Amino acid sequence: MDYGLLMSSFASQAPGRKLTQQSLLYESLRHAILNGDIRHGSQLVPTRALAEQLGIARNSVLYAYERLAEEGFIAASRHGSVVSCVATPAADAQAAAVPPVSRLAQRVAGLPRDRGTRGIPSPFQAGVPALDEFPVAQWRTSMERAWRAVDTRDLGYGNYAGHPSLRRAVAEYVRVSRGVRCTAEQVFITSGTHTSLDLCARMLADPGDTAWLENPGYQGARIAFQAAGLNIVPIPVDAAGLAPTLAHWQRTPPRLVYITPSHQYPLGSVLSLERRWSIIDNIVERGAWIIEDDYDSELRHSGPPLPSVQGLRDAAPVVYLGTFSKTMFPALRIGFMIVPASLAPEIGSVIGEMSRQGRVADQIALADFIESGKYARHLRRMRRIYQQRREAMVSAIYTHMNDLVTVSSDGSGMHLTMRLDAPLLDRDVSNALRDQRISVSPLSTYCHQGEGAERYNGFMLGYAGVRPEMADRLVGELGAAIRVLMR
Repeated sequence: MDYGLLMSSFASQAPGRKLTQQSLLYESLRHAILNGDIRHGSQLVPTRALAEQLGIARNSVLYAYERLAEEGFIAASRHGSVVSCVATPAADAQAAAVPPVSRLAQRVAGLPRDRGTRGIPSPFQAGVPALDEFPVAQWRTSMERAWRAVDTRDLGYGNYAGHPSLRRAVAEYVRVSRGVRCTAEQVFITSGTHTSLDLCARMLADPGDTAWLENPGYQGARIAFQAAGLNIVPIPVDAAGLAPTLAHWQRTPPRLVYITPSHQYPLGSVLSLERRWSIIDNIVERGAWIIEDDYDSELRHSGPPLPSVQGLRDAAPVVYLGTFSKTMFPALRIGFMIVPASLAPEIGSVIGEMSRQGRVADQIALADFIESGKYARHLRRMRRIYQQRREAMVSAIYTHMNDLVTVSSDGSGMHLTMRLDAPLLDRDVSNALRDQRISVSPLSTYCHQGEGAERYNGFMLGYAGVRPEMADRLVGELGAAIRVLMR
């Protein structure tokens, strides 16, 4: 075998990599052995002879041979260095036939994705705040102050429940703004709502238990509950929120009920007070749990945020979830869950075994941001901005798409929903528009796929990232693209 040709051929397959002669020899020999080009039992050229042949130092050859020997590719014998391990192309092909992923993973992989480009949200992308309006300078000040407060004791794994300053700040904030009944000891910091949901599904229920989900509803909750082995029952949603019937309570009594009462995701309805009390009463009677995801509660455009379900009754069987991804920025990856006081020690022990805390500076900075009043001022400003952007979006829809869609009357949060009145399926429209780099989220993907479950045909449009002066053009392009599909 021509070892010089072997090395040059390998180097040409990895352009841009700067390898020393010894590393290049080692990697090219290893690659040839794994590919079966150098077969089992083959004797390698002696180190001195190979060094002369290649015109390199003998130590470089010794280095390559020693590494191959350490990894079990060659072995020393009385005949010299002999190849002792080889993977033929056929064996590689067999190894590549890996088992399929789970059915859950296959379903998740098939869901539409809209992540923008390089962290920049696409027009109409839902769930992403107006990042262009975030007060970066103020946040940087809080971060700098936080790092000055950090010492070496903060560099290990953090307190499993989160940094005490942030737990106190969150408890005080939700008590005042959301009517949540809690102390700092009931607050557990997580890396976001997805993590909180996964913890709830595994801590509060066993595989095979029943979980109620809003239909249509949040995909993240559905995935977390399916991953935990729960039996999901879709419950319809109307203008007053989750609408379970007596038959639901009798035939499929839940262990968990997941609700987004302040701003139902994705339709935007608000859970009525009558239904809030009814759900609590039924849950208490059956010894079950409510998971209250207070989605978009801070971004109500008219009037103060509605009180939480958790705050309606002392020691209610409610786990209250919140996140800063929407009110701050998604990359922060900080959320929280608030549990009943009587279970806080037990649940805290479980959380301590299931997850680890970190990013202490971010938590200290967020506590400072809240306690200094910057967070409240930021929210007040963002409510005004989102209201303006929503009004501009709705006006543009009436101008360009009034005959194609019907817009929901909800006026909160960062997105709006609309029914598709054109003779098209929302999934087909979404797939076709994606080729034109227009991203819209089809409502049908938020619906349960089971028999008899109600279906929705429409879209969820995010307006947080659409400045008022951009709305007319972008919505006009959307309407024109839909009309092309109708031809």
